[in-house]
Amino acid sequence: MTARSTSRQIPAANPKEIASRLGRSRRDFLRDAAGMALGTTLMGASPFVWGQAAKKRKVIVITFGGGARDQETFAPEGQENIPHLLRELIPQSSFFTQVANQGILGHYVATASLATGVYETLNNFSATPPEHPTVFEYFRKDMKRPPSDAWVVAPSNGFNRIGESECRSYGPGLGARVVLPKHLLSAVTSKGTTDYEHLLRDNYETPLYAPQLGGGEFELRQLETILKLSVEDFRAHALTLSSPDELSVYIAKRLMQQESPSLLWITMHDIDIAHSGAYSLYIDAIQRTDRLCAEIWKTVQNEPEYAGNTTLLILPDFGRDADEDPGGNGFQHHRTGDAASRTTWMMALGAGTRQGVVYDRPLQSIDLVPSLGAMMGFSPALAQGKSIQELL
Repeated sequence: MTARSTSRQIPAANPKEIASRLGRSRRDFLRDAAGMALGTTLMGASPFVWGQAAKKRKVIVITFGGGARDQETFAPEGQENIPHLLRELIPQSSFFTQVANQGILGHYVATASLATGVYETLNNFSATPPEHPTVFEYFRKDMKRPPSDAWVVAPSNGFNRIGESECRSYGPGLGARVVLPKHLLSAVTSKGTTDYEHLLRDNYETPLYAPQLGGGEFELRQLETILKLSVEDFRAHALTLSSPDELSVYIAKRLMQQESPSLLWITMHDIDIAHSGAYSLYIDAIQRTDRLCAEIWKTVQNEPEYAGNTTLLILPDFGRDADEDPGGNGFQHHRTGDAASRTTWMMALGAGTRQGVVYDRPLQSIDLVPSLGAMMGFSPALAQGKSIQELL
């Protein structure tokens, strides 16, 4: 195990004050380093042109999954790990410095909460759907969109139920299609081969939850009829990749080319390797996630169906424990519920956003779904968050 880096000591204070300090630190850094302006809540009409163009608007959500702290990202000692975010994406974005997750700090349940706009309370290690309607169901029902217009690219076995809730009022069949890249890979690889083991690791948090990866005829049909990939080409390309998130981004790019969904949700997960206790692997994963986010944004610019009419939102599901909290394990876990593990950020860039503006008022992660509804024209009736006015 490599040694943890030293971090800036934060004086004792209540969680709200520490969260505010984290936000101000991000704000001040972005104003100094990226020349971003301090925004106000209401800044007039959105620059996005509505009317006919609004019918084509697309949204991509990337969860910076696994949880990354300021020490390894926005703090001076961590900035080298996110060069693409800092130099390419943030200057084009509206950046929100204080996005709090007040729910359960487990990756599946937290991602489910992001997708429903309600703090879900399901078992983080159970293959159960969210209780409340998902953003995909709201979108498809209100906008009368086909199944092919909403997709989720999910990182692991536990996320296979995230596309559709158990809410009866929305009924079966209105959720997103979910593609599990590891299942695709499992379907095309021979049992016993070790060539793809680095892409098939499914859970970092607990050895007690290690379900077998599936993969069969259904996945082969997805691969060939939807993604338009032959087994041989997919298998050969997978050998060139270094992590599960790289596999997910590869599949997401194929979906953009073949299906052009209006609502695409991509969940990253490599950063959760931190649970292994290897600081170097945690840093590698942050750097990789930074690069992959920029790669997706570049794809948006290069795909005719997405260029000029797409809003990209990037946000972590939550953070990780502070080194100073005696009840936690620092970068390794997210167990304490302290301010460092709950206070994250969000950036929004592309259609309908203002470039080079930083906002430091407190938000909640469940505000995402109501904001997407306001952007795309659907009503998330059961969501408990509030629309982010700076995005409207």
